Amino acid sequence: MEGGIRAWEGLAAVGLPDAGMAHFPESATSAELIALAWQLEEGSRSFYAEIPSLVDDAEAADLFSNLASAEEHHKASLAALYTRLTGTEPGPDFPGSLISSGPADDRMEGGMQVSEALAWARGKSMQEVLELSLAVETNSLDLYIKMGRKMDDAQSKQVFLTLLSEEQKHLSQLASLLDKRL
Repeated sequence: MEGGIRAWEGLAAVGLPDAGMAHFPESATSAELIALAWQLEEGSRSFYAEIPSLVDDAEAADLFSNLASAEEHHKASLAALYTRLTGTEPGPDFPGSLISSGPADDRMEGGMQVSEALAWARGKSMQEVLELSLAVETNSLDLYIKMGRKMDDAQSKQVFLTLLSEEQKHLSQLASLLDKRL
């Protein structure tokens, strides 16, 4: 991460600006978008909660445990936004009551399946796991920019801006640990 963009020697992003919105249908209501975001946060929480059992690195294990807790806070923020917009509390079957269940239940931020990400992470180096996590958080950051734009009211936009800011902190934490490992 040293040197910033001037030191970058990797690939450039390509594709349409809304490419990260694949799981978010154009016709989705604000409540459905919140439910889908909640589902992806749960997937990321599940992924991050499992990583400490796969690594032999106390500092990394602590970071991933903290990231899992942060995803719980994100879910709580999204649930509060849902309540504010709809006037009802999310029920025990939330988000399934708003969106169809299926493969998306196993998805995390970035659209990756949790089960596939965990299978991939087994036996990988800490550097590789950190790089994957950076990609997940980068995709999440991009998603919240796009979702914030789709929200109609200022308070909803603010929730996504807050989540965006928290994702930036996650990126910084992951990048810092990756720098230490390089």
